[in-house]
Amino acid sequence: GFANEANNSYLYQHNINGYVPDNQFRKRDPKFSEQKQKYGKRHQDKAKGQKPIFPSSAFVFDPIAMTCICPAGKSLPCRGTRPEPDGQQRALFGGRLLQCRHCDLKEQCMLTPESANHRNGNGRQVSFLLKANAPPNYTDWMKQRVDSDAGKEVYSHRMSVVEPVFGNIGTNKRLNRFSLRGKTKVQGQWQLYCMVHNLEKVSR
Repeated sequence: GFANEANNSYLYQHNINGYVPDNQFRKRDPKFSEQKQKYGKRHQDKAKGQKPIFPSSAFVFDPIAMTCICPAGKSLPCRGTRPEPDGQQRALFGGRLLQCRHCDLKEQCMLTPESANHRNGNGRQVSFLLKANAPPNYTDWMKQRVDSDAGKEVYSHRMSVVEPVFGNIGTNKRLNRFSLRGKTKVQGQWQLYCMVHNLEKVSR
């Protein structure tokens, strides 16, 4: 959740020795290659009940003209672009409501086809990564750090250093949400919980 271009740039510019893994770093590490077979996949029970629909590869995307044609042969309007954590851009397309509502393929195309039946609903949405030759960025720099032997050694201490703090404050102390508003009050509440956590550690 913290791996993005802005955070990595801040660490680099301020010479902070931080290691922020992205959500693909385990896929690049051969040590995790058999993890799914051994422990299963996260949220696999939810995935079993999810019906198969047309993947994005079934849509004809033209990155030059920025057009997208759906399996029914209809043109989907472009909804703009959004930046990815690594700095690349992703093109967003969404089917027109009336277009999807009367489409014969909507049962095969949409997870919830009934959402196209009311005016506040949505048509099919699909996105594509714009694979431009972008220059190296701070996200690439962080990937190199995380994938290095030193980075893996640092990250291996996360479960014993970082996670117990969240577990104690969030679960044992039940701070799953702040009860105050405003930065000053929230900061005060957070520091009080941190103080109690640290006093417990000192007393033990």
